Amino acid sequence: MFAYTMRRIFAGVIMLILMSLVTYVLFFSGGLHPERAACGKNCSPAQWEQTKKALGYDKPAVVQWGEFLKGTVAGRTYPEDKALAKANPSLVSTCPAPCLGYSVVNTTNVSTEVKTAFPVSFSLAILAFIMWIVGGVFFGVIAALRRGTVVDRGIVGVSLIFYAFPTFWIGLFFLKFFAIQWQIFPVPSYVNLTDSPLAWLGNLVLPSLTLALIYMAGYVRMTRAFVLESFGEDYLRTARAKGLPNRRVLVKHSLRASLTPIVTMAGLDFGALVGGAIITESVFNYDGLGALAVDSVRTLDLPTIVGLVVVLAAFIILANIVVDILYAVIDPRVRLG
Repeated sequence: MFAYTMRRIFAGVIMLILMSLVTYVLFFSGGLHPERAACGKNCSPAQWEQTKKALGYDKPAVVQWGEFLKGTVAGRTYPEDKALAKANPSLVSTCPAPCLGYSVVNTTNVSTEVKTAFPVSFSLAILAFIMWIVGGVFFGVIAALRRGTVVDRGIVGVSLIFYAFPTFWIGLFFLKFFAIQWQIFPVPSYVNLTDSPLAWLGNLVLPSLTLALIYMAGYVRMTRAFVLESFGEDYLRTARAKGLPNRRVLVKHSLRASLTPIVTMAGLDFGALVGGAIITESVFNYDGLGALAVDSVRTLDLPTIVGLVVVLAAFIILANIVVDILYAVIDPRVRLG
């Protein structure tokens, strides 16, 4: 098991390094000229060249990527031009490891921006993940056990209704009625977990439920389909023939066999959700990674965009590693792969 885990971690690190290289080459050698956005609209050609040199944009994209990779381990100091830094000590900015670059547009380290926005998106994603996994698997199993009945059709029908509505509509509905008009929940505003766990949870219920309902609909149908498929397997007939209780057959055999595709989707969805809940964050005015990505694209803040791509890619790769490990737990035969 240890060797299997180490292989997956090593492969994930290699994938992350290659992904960061491709990102840097595409963004910093594609003629976008990020130094123009950093210098300003009224920047003269001389100032443009000075800014380009100070930020290291005059170097080849591969060299810039090497400096970026080194900064994630040892940190960096801006400006890159040592003579300029020595002549203007007040301009010197230190970016400690892991350094993801320096945003001239926001005059701060990208790492600082990510550290501020990440807890918001992660909190939203983790609570939504728990809601949709528990609800999706539970109602999917109930629908499978009551196949063809009113309960089955009702669960599938309601899940399709929620799946049909767009995220912003559900979010606005919850915000208007549950928070403003009926005041069942507070108007969401992010509160740090360390400040007040109850306030943190209460303010996350509505935005997390908005995301969970969309994902839960798909997991209900998928769980139902895989549980029904597993009911026809020979080993389940054998288990029933041996006189095992139906609950044990369902939990230990049928549901366990159905978990593999569910775990696959869950890992990918959770990894993508951390930085992909842009609409929900906008509806509830949450300054998470989605909002930071949109603002960075609008201002052509390439260092922040690259930093976000690397962070989100690392999170998705980590989610896939966890999925692979869970595969090995669910089905020991996977360890031999």
